[in-house]
Amino acid sequence: MQDDAITLARPHRAARRTIVAHDVDEQAHNLTDWEQRYDQITAGRFCGVLDEWRNQDVQIFRERNSCALHQACSVRPDAFWFGIEAQTRGMRINGRPVGDDRVMTRPGHHPFELMTPDAHEILGIVIQRSTLLAAAEQQRCVIETSRLASAELLQVDHAALQTCRQTIQALLAMDEPAAALAAQADHVISALLALLDTSAPETEACASLARRRRIVRDAHEYVLSHQDVTVTVPMLCEQLYVSRRTLQYCFGDVLGISPMAYLRYLRLNEVRRQLTHAAGAEVRVGDVAAAWGFKNFSQFSCDYKKLFGASPSSALKLLA
Repeated sequence: MQDDAITLARPHRAARRTIVAHDVDEQAHNLTDWEQRYDQITAGRFCGVLDEWRNQDVQIFRERNSCALHQACSVRPDAFWFGIEAQTRGMRINGRPVGDDRVMTRPGHHPFELMTPDAHEILGIVIQRSTLLAAAEQQRCVIETSRLASAELLQVDHAALQTCRQTIQALLAMDEPAAALAAQADHVISALLALLDTSAPETEACASLARRRRIVRDAHEYVLSHQDVTVTVPMLCEQLYVSRRTLQYCFGDVLGISPMAYLRYLRLNEVRRQLTHAAGAEVRVGDVAAAWGFKNFSQFSCDYKKLFGASPSSALKLLA
């Protein structure tokens, strides 16, 4: 491959922005052209920062979140996403630990899930398929899109990964005219291609992990479809035809948390989401809590404040 940065014909329209959010739903919607749903799973007041540069066919970003999150994500059609941890911190994609010298990747309109730890920072590149192939052709790099589309993790060269990290961070730290930012974005794409040139897709998830993913997904769907019921671990075991130990292993392997913790944070996040969306309306916190299966309001209020660092009633004021 050549070392020179690529120069692709692109529209001049581009945007560079930094956004600070104090609500997980707000943070989930800040990333342009993504479909996302965030749930907070560790205690504390949430703060998220998004730095983003984009034009019509390339998006480069850095996302920092104070609390651990369970993220359901989908990228825009006919594009590829590449995700790089700023530091290896125990992140998971679709239940698979990311680990050292690994890059996450998913094609557009293929939903995936991320588990991110506290004080986490992730760098991302979303690039249109046609733009990636044009850049690869210019730099004489072969991209096997079929293999790339089926991958979740790529094992990459350590030095190339470090260069890509630094190039992304340099772009997002720049306070320069649009032309200089666009030139730096070309350097990012060049660094990405160098990274892909050293990469090897990891083997597909084994059948046992696929089964564990399915059990966790079925549990998630069952809880959401029975929101007014206090779903318990024994109820899930009965509905999913698995033992308590199997359920424990599934959640531990896929999400890194226990089924009990999952049940609690999922329902608390749904209550907070509904209260926030109802801000300014005549809504009673107790009614929303009861609708999500919380029968003991005192215990609910205590659990809610412990997770989010604020009372349930404060959510009604967020968007009022």
